[in-house]
Amino acid sequence: MILRDDLVRACDTLLGAPTFKDYTVNGLQVAGREEVRRVMSGVTACQALLEEAVAWDADLLLVHHGYFWKNEPVPITGIKQRRIRTLLLNDINLLAYHLPLDAHAELGNNAELGRRLGFRVEGCADGELGQGLVWLGSVPEPTAPKALANHVGVCLGREPLLVEAPGGELVRCVAWCTGGAQDMITQAWEAGADAFISGEISERTTHLARELGIHYLAAGHHATERYGVQALGAWLEREFGVMHRFVDIDNPA
Repeated sequence: MILRDDLVRACDTLLGAPTFKDYTVNGLQVAGREEVRRVMSGVTACQALLEEAVAWDADLLLVHHGYFWKNEPVPITGIKQRRIRTLLLNDINLLAYHLPLDAHAELGNNAELGRRLGFRVEGCADGELGQGLVWLGSVPEPTAPKALANHVGVCLGREPLLVEAPGGELVRCVAWCTGGAQDMITQAWEAGADAFISGEISERTTHLARELGIHYLAAGHHATERYGVQALGAWLEREFGVMHRFVDIDNPA
């Protein structure tokens, strides 16, 4: 058991949450009971995940995508009201970390994705490792774009969308950023990557990839961001003896 405020303080410090300029609130978003024994983690604080937390009698719900995003409607009505009401009625804390959980050098989404795909990390394409969001690494051996896509699909359990650059050059250097990072493809190319992996793709991404001459893989927003919350939840279990359970609410996006 750990007090909620001590747990939140430990996570804020570990992830360096106050140092990030983000589109949402990082840290405790909804306060529940003061003592935490059971932590459930998931990617997004959707109603289905909330119901799982209620059924499991979770004290705290840890997510990557929480609430209170920039430019979203302020009134607590409709779906937002139902979600927050579920948390308050069941005295469940909601703890959310967005960019801090993407960037963390050990437990973050990018670190975990690179580890699962077997990339050798060489740095970041947009800043110091641990603060940057675009990670840069190498594959074990030169790989054809389609072979890399097959490898990603097997590792993540989801077939990625592949845009091959003209010429079909082998991939030696790869850059990646989980989630909706498709517009960082230019930074990946400037850093010398042969291929760039993100979660989502936009219409413009295809043209950029072809014209820059960099292979692009859209591996799924949800599929690429399942691992940071699991790693952070496991860290909480090791450090503070809480019980941790990850629930994957499937999302094809």
